Amino acid sequence: MLASLETLCVHPRNAEGASGILTWEGAMKSTIRLLSISLMLAGALGLCLSVNAQLAMPSDRQLLQTYNASREISVVGTVVKYESASLTPPIGAHVTLQTASGQVDVHLGNARVLKAAHLELNAGDNLRIVGEPMALGDGTFFAARIVQKGVQAVAVRNAKGFALTPASTLTPAQKEALRGAR
Repeated sequence: MLASLETLCVHPRNAEGASGILTWEGAMKSTIRLLSISLMLAGALGLCLSVNAQLAMPSDRQLLQTYNASREISVVGTVVKYESASLTPPIGAHVTLQTASGQVDVHLGNARVLKAAHLELNAGDNLRIVGEPMALGDGTFFAARIVQKGVQAVAVRNAKGFALTPASTLTPAQKEALRGAR
């Protein structure tokens, strides 16, 4: 009789010796293990989502480093100074406009685009410029996309903000190569 009681009463540490008998300790361990793994996965997912939410909002500085036509504004003013080849970054043609809110440095891109369109800029000229403020180093400048003087308007940048180059500045060999590419 003692031998038969020993086979029925199995100590939890010797559970593997009992065939088909599951102990409460083993059931609790697997439940706790499953619960803790689920909590760790949920926590990791929560952290991933919060990091993604933080990266989704770029700073104003980052926004000003790329041109976006949806942020364009119009600036109206009088030419104070025009330089066709300014060494002030970004290099290229610059015009200083006197607006109602003060002076604005406007980058016009390639001066040959204005020359090819027969648009001359002189001190005292009234201009309307469509573009957007851009960041460069510690400061900002106004990147012009369209320059308008009177009824004449000239595009100096494309919609993505890249400065245009006039076809008139191409060499005859480059023009011929473009004709062959059609």
